[in-house]
Formats: sequence, structure tokens, C-alpha cells
Amino acid sequence: MAPRGLSAEEKRTRLLEIFHETKDFYQLKELEKLGPKMKGIVSQSVKEVLQSLVDDGLVQGDKIGSSNFFWSFPSQRGAMMQNRLNAAQQNKINHKQQLTELRASIESEKLSRPDSDERRNALSKLTAAQNELSVLEKELSQYGACDPAVVEDKKRAVLLAKEATARWTDNYSILLSYFTRQHSIDAEDVRKHLGVEEDYEDIF
Repeated sequence: MAPRGLSAEEKRTRLLEIFHETKDFYQLKELEKLGPKMKGIVSQSVKEVLQSLVDDGLVQGDKIGSSNFFWSFPSQRGAMMQNRLNAAQQNKINHKQQLTELRASIESEKLSRPDSDERRNALSKLTAAQNELSVLEKELSQYGACDPAVVEDKKRAVLLAKEATARWTDNYSILLSYFTRQHSIDAEDVRKHLGVEEDYEDIF
């Protein structure tokens, strides 16, 4: 059975080990040679793995002269984890503070709106009014065709259709007149050929 290839995380761990074990600076070409030799990482994947470590802040890089050098020390990983821990702890403190402020705000609102018969009656009336509005809206939706807004929209649609019909009728008349003059053909013959009745101008 062929040996199983390294996973992406295994490659990251092994490439990082080269830095931590040697505590030295390297160029990409050097790592591409050391990766297969020391940790069994395929040379072609070293660049991609190295970039992922740089993106995560586990490896540092800098250009010195015309060359790029990379390095990483065990203390860097610990520092990064500590920074993450500190950030998480600060977020926890902020969330606790926000929760405290929200609770205080709720208590303040409760005090400004003391429970009373008058308040309960008002809330009861509000609930009843909201329920009635919901019923009326549902009933109105069942008669959507009679909705004034819907009727007005239909009126506008009819008017636009009528105007369009008038325009096309005028266009037809102009074209018919021009065609019969140019070809000395009787208009009645053209209308019969097209299946157009004589009273076509009265259809709208």
C-alpha cells in the first residue's frame, strides 16, 4: 500500500518544526530543499504551506536586500496564543458589561412604568385594537379586487390600453392610405386580404 500523504495541517506543523528546531532564518528555496529532507514535505507544496503560516502570524517574513527571509521561534506561537486569550477575555468583560447595562436599563424602564389597573386596561385595549386591525386587514385582503387602489390601477391600465389602441389604429390608417396610393389598390381589397372589418376604428 502506498504511504498516505501529509494533510495540510501536518505540513504546517512539520514546516513550523523546522524553524523551531533549528532557530534559524531561511529563504524559500532553502525551505523547499529542507522540507522533503527533514520532514517529508513535498517540495512543490512548501511555498503554499509557508504562506499559510505567514498569514496566521506563526511565521515572520522580511525582505533584506533583494532576498526574502522567514523565521519563527517557539516564543512567537506562545505570544500569539496569549494575545488571542487576552482578546477573548476582553470580549468576555465587554459582554458582561453590556449585559449589566441592559439589565439596569430594563429595571429603569420597569420603574418608569409601574404596574397599575390603568396600565393593564390600556394594554388590554391596545391588544384588542391590534387584534381587530388584524381581522380587518385579513377581511380586506379577501376583497382585493374592490380595493380602491387596485381599482385605480385597473383604470389606469385600461386608459393606457385605449391610448395604445388609438395609436395603432392611426398608424394602420396612415400605412393603408400610403400603400393604396403607391400601388393603386383599393383599400377595401387590402382590408379583406388582412381580415380587417370596415368598423375597425370603432373597436375601442
